[in-house]
Amino acid sequence: MKLTLLCTFLATLTFAADHPDTTGWKDVFSTDLSNTVAPGGWAFANGELVAKDHDTLWTKDSYGDFILDLEFKVAKESNSGVFLRSGDIKNVLSALEVQVHDSADGSKYGMVAAIYDAMPPAKSAAKPVGEWNRFTITCKGPLVTVLFNGELVIDANLDHWPEVGKNPDGTPNKFKKALKDFARKGPIGLQGLHGKAQAPVWYRNLKIKVLE
Repeated sequence: MKLTLLCTFLATLTFAADHPDTTGWKDVFSTDLSNTVAPGGWAFANGELVAKDHDTLWTKDSYGDFILDLEFKVAKESNSGVFLRSGDIKNVLSALEVQVHDSADGSKYGMVAAIYDAMPPAKSAAKPVGEWNRFTITCKGPLVTVLFNGELVIDANLDHWPEVGKNPDGTPNKFKKALKDFARKGPIGLQGLHGKAQAPVWYRNLKIKVLE
């Protein structure tokens, strides 16, 4: 009995972690958005980055291995996402997308913190609509992790996706390239107003640390 409890406790520890201290980290987006490809309808207001249209906001810089830390807040039916290492900013399916959503979007692969259409989060860690959530996303070679409100919900190795249109668990996905072959360096993006509701989403404290 004691051994079982100990194992359960240790297993719990493996899924809980602390978000980093981002003091001194680089801002992903400047307040005037001059370091973006085209700001479109995006703008900062009271330190919060908000979208007014469907356009994705892309960094001019490309990033390979990094730690990305940010906060987001959703409204009812919000649907957005954080794009990583885009291979082609004109094709969002060329980038991994960590979902920003108020619900499961009808699929475990579309719920908040999922790698869109590829991997669901290990558990639900979302705060209620209207409250701020936090992501710490780490990309190192083929390894991608997502810490969500203090819970490790994604621990992926892209090399485990060697087939086009297929996930390791046998389910299909929409990608025309195997995730193993996705670009390992590229721009970071934020998806604009998306879905039928076109509900708003807010981001703040977007910080990045490049890994050597």
